[in-house]
Amino acid sequence: MKTNKSKYLATAAVLAGVATMTLHGAETSVAPAPPPPSLPGAAGWPNTNGAYAGSVPALRPLPAENPGGASPSAPPVSDAPDIWADGVGNGFKAGVQSVSLSLGAGQGVHIFGGKQCHELALASLSYGLMLGPVKGSDHWYRGNWEVRGELFGGSEFAPNEEWVVGLTPHLRYNFATGTRWVPYADVGAGVSATSVGPPDLSHTFEFNLQAATGVRWFFRNNLAFSVEARYLHMSCAGMHTPNLGLNNVGGMVGISWFY
Repeated sequence: MKTNKSKYLATAAVLAGVATMTLHGAETSVAPAPPPPSLPGAAGWPNTNGAYAGSVPALRPLPAENPGGASPSAPPVSDAPDIWADGVGNGFKAGVQSVSLSLGAGQGVHIFGGKQCHELALASLSYGLMLGPVKGSDHWYRGNWEVRGELFGGSEFAPNEEWVVGLTPHLRYNFATGTRWVPYADVGAGVSATSVGPPDLSHTFEFNLQAATGVRWFFRNNLAFSVEARYLHMSCAGMHTPNLGLNNVGGMVGISWFY
């Protein structure tokens, strides 16, 4: 009985030793798995400049695109011509030109021997050219001389219905005020044709004399509205009789384009 017990113990010891050897061999034959790769910039991995980062860097926002290619702070570029000598209202540059269109009406007056009041409605188209630089610097009358050519026409609507046309050269002085308001004084003398007859006029051909004062308001750097008061005289300078003359005082409103 003691012999069988000894055999069992010996057999159990052998099996335990074999099991221990088997487990130890399995542990030594299996290689440890490598750690999973990490993204560059993560902890333990070099970033783009070769240093080891502790965390993934935050992405930087892209700069806003500017389709125009110009600096955001750059002022808008105006396509209007530069007509001013030293800023708006400080006088015009030499050689600046203009085209003007005006409409108006006038009241006839009894002066210089005229017997009738000739009421007129007129339209005017004119061209202007600035003569030289600003004159009278540092004086109240600082401004520009301007020569103008005017074509005007219209009708007499009282006391009769008649027509009138004229072509007149003018000399104008524009005052530099430093503002968008530019007052002026204007005189002109030219030739006319009209159907107005006796008792004040006698022939189709007549001379015309004009005097005006007004103001232009520049709502843009090269565009202006104008308002003026105008005196118009027509007669034939004694070439025919009667020659009492037509006299009219009226107002004109218009718009001018400078270039």
